[in-house]
Order: sequence, then structure tokens, then C-alpha cells
Amino acid sequence: MVDRYWITFFVLLSCLVGVLDASAGDADPLYRACVGQCKKTGCVGETCFPHCKFSSDGASLDGPWYMQEPLYLQWKQWDCLSDCRYNCMLNREKEMASLGHGPVKYHGKWPFKRLYGFQEPVSVALSALNLVMHFHGWLSFFILMYYKLPLGLDKKRYYAFTSLWHIYGLLSMNAWFWSAVFHSRDVDLTEKLDYSSAIALLGYSLILAILRSFNVRIEAARVMVSAPLLAFITTHILYLNNYQMDYGWNMKVCLVMAVSQLLIWAIWAGVTHHPSRWKLWVVVVGGGLAMLLEIYDFPPYQGFVDAHALWHATTIPLTYIWWSFIKDDAEFSTAKLLKKMK
Repeated sequence: MVDRYWITFFVLLSCLVGVLDASAGDADPLYRACVGQCKKTGCVGETCFPHCKFSSDGASLDGPWYMQEPLYLQWKQWDCLSDCRYNCMLNREKEMASLGHGPVKYHGKWPFKRLYGFQEPVSVALSALNLVMHFHGWLSFFILMYYKLPLGLDKKRYYAFTSLWHIYGLLSMNAWFWSAVFHSRDVDLTEKLDYSSAIALLGYSLILAILRSFNVRIEAARVMVSAPLLAFITTHILYLNNYQMDYGWNMKVCLVMAVSQLLIWAIWAGVTHHPSRWKLWVVVVGGGLAMLLEIYDFPPYQGFVDAHALWHATTIPLTYIWWSFIKDDAEFSTAKLLKKMK
């Protein structure tokens, strides 16, 4: 499950990018002073925010409708504090650039520039493209299974893993949808939805890797294999969402699931001599090389394109190859079974 491989990395990247609160930028006294002043006045230099209005006791007021942000910004929850932090960050970065210093992180994130209210516009666009690629791959698989490959006498498909790949496609599209939302606006809710969706996809991918590589076709056996893993994945997601967002523990869980399924697929491809194993290996190797972008975490170019965004870009062609492998596997398995039946 190569796609699972890059989504594996999508999860790893989510696992590794926990939002920290003690970066070099937000520890800067000048930045802190700027934010503190902005919280009192609602202004950063000559830039003031109409929605940053305060009562006599210092409480924030929404103000009349014409003083508030437009709806397309309101749904992203850009409040007074987030605008203060954003503009203080931009001003501080300009000052540091004039002194010859490079960008630093603020609250665990590089200084990205907003575009039409989107926090990381390039990552949002690339996440959306990944979603589209998954939809295209899943749709082409659907057409192959229901309109091109033959059916048995009982009207059932010869490829026993059809329904499992359908679920995989839906989980993949869901994961990339919430990735786009999370990069659009990083708040507590979008972070939890992004993490949960990615972990669910990674865990299901591990289950699917086991079922396909060991050719588990009996439903009872599938339940016995899947139940313990599903229980663990569900418990892990509930733990992160309702008890503690433990980034370190989450990273360990993601790494174990990722490495396990990659080893399973790599060994299976070599042992079975699958005719399309080269596609699987391309995705595995390509995904591994793409992970170097996560290791070499450089600041965003011109405030838009960082290493993480480039990682998203590499998953687009890998997704196409992965779904191509899935379709090849369906055709190969169907032809092999029909040959045995003759």
C-alpha cells in the first residue's frame, strides 16, 4: 500500500510536526513586547484591526458587523490574538532580515504568509491535489472492477480485496481533505481531525498490508487479524483527542506502524515476484527519499514553499503509481484465478 506509504509519511509528518510553544521566535523579547502591546491597543505599528475592539475593562468586543472580518476569514477563527501574533511575526522577520538573520520558528511553525486567509496556501493546494489524485485513482479502480473485469457465476468479483481497497480510497481522500483544512488554519479542532484521519489511514493501511500479503480471504480470519489492530488504533486516537496530545508517543506509534507495513510490502513483492512489483518499489524508494525533505526542514521560500510543502508535492506522482499498482494487482489476481479454474 504504497499510498499508504506516503500517507504513512503524511502521518509521520503530522506526528513529527507537533505544535510547540517555545520556539526561538516567540521567545524573542521584542516579539513578546509587540504582541503584548497589540493585545492592549489592537494595533501593530500603524496597522490596526477593526475587529480588535476592547471595553473599558480590557475585554474584547466583536463590534458591529461592518467592523468585523469578512465571513471567509471569520470561519478560520482569525481573532485579535492571532492577528497580533501574525503581524508582529512579519514585522520582526523584516527587522531580522535587514540585519542579515534568517527566519526562525514562532510557536512551533515557520513564518508563513497568509493568502486570502489561508495559513499555508501552497500546502493547502498540494493537499487538495493529492485528494484529487486519490479520487482519480479510486474512480479508475472502481471502473476497472465493475465495468472491465469479468464476474463469477454468482455475480461476485474474482478479486477478493475489492471492498478493502474501496475503504482505503475513502480513508485516503478523507485524510487529505483534513490535511488541506489543517494547513488552511491550524487550530485545536483541525489539528485533531488531521491527526486522527492520518492515523486511521495509517492503521488501516497496516491491516490491509497484512491481509493482502498473506492473502487472507476468509471473513472470520480477517476479523481476527483486524480486531486487535482496530482496537489499538481507536484507543490511540481517543487518547490523543480526549486525554493528551502526546506528540512523542504518537510519533513512536506512527513509526512502528509505518515500518511494519513497509517491511511487509517489500518482502511480499520480492517473494511473490509480482509482475508490477517495480511500481511498489518505486513508491517505497520515492517515499523514503521524500522523507529527507522532512529531515532537512528549511524555512519557507518567500514565506510560502517549505520542505513540508515539497513533500506534499512528491506524493502526487507517487499516488498515481500506487493506484496503478493496485489496478495491476486486481487484474493479475483475477487472471491468475481464472487460469486455475480452467
